[in-house]
Amino acid sequence: MRRVLPGSTAERLLHGATRPASIVPHGYHAHAGDAIRTLGVGYDASLESLSALDAACDLARRFGAALIALVDIRVSQINGCAYCLDMHSKDARSIGETEQRLYVLPGWREAPFYDERERAALEWTEAVTRIADEGVRDDVYERVRRQFSEKELVDLTLAVIAINGWNRLAIPFRAPVGDYQPGRS
Repeated sequence: MRRVLPGSTAERLLHGATRPASIVPHGYHAHAGDAIRTLGVGYDASLESLSALDAACDLARRFGAALIALVDIRVSQINGCAYCLDMHSKDARSIGETEQRLYVLPGWREAPFYDERERAALEWTEAVTRIADEGVRDDVYERVRRQFSEKELVDLTLAVIAINGWNRLAIPFRAPVGDYQPGRS
């Protein structure tokens, strides 16, 4: 059974010692905020906090925009978030992701065109998103740790948490689907 080790990145994060000195949201999900604001939901510190979670680790730079796009799309597929699927599939295509990889993403285990790091990230993404089903099994944790450092795994987990949060805002508030365009500010 794995546990949080004293002094580890995960332990510091869970107990508040690891907090960025200043976080400047980079607008990765700013358009979801736009959609939610248009529906009359107050845009306040809570929504800014979710944006800050996205920005906290500069995940696109750290992992590559393509990997984060796959994570965002896979979570949104599991959760059935049409708004986020529209946004992240368009973003993925705009950075050069192939249609084939996007179409086959739900069947990534059987497809030959995802590398080991992507497979580990997708398996972790599914386990964390579906955590209520069976938790995160130790064998999943061991596989993902072979591909990601402890810090990277914490950051990847935060990315999964963030997109799950955006899904849980976009779905119940009926964020309008189809108007998002990559690169729009």
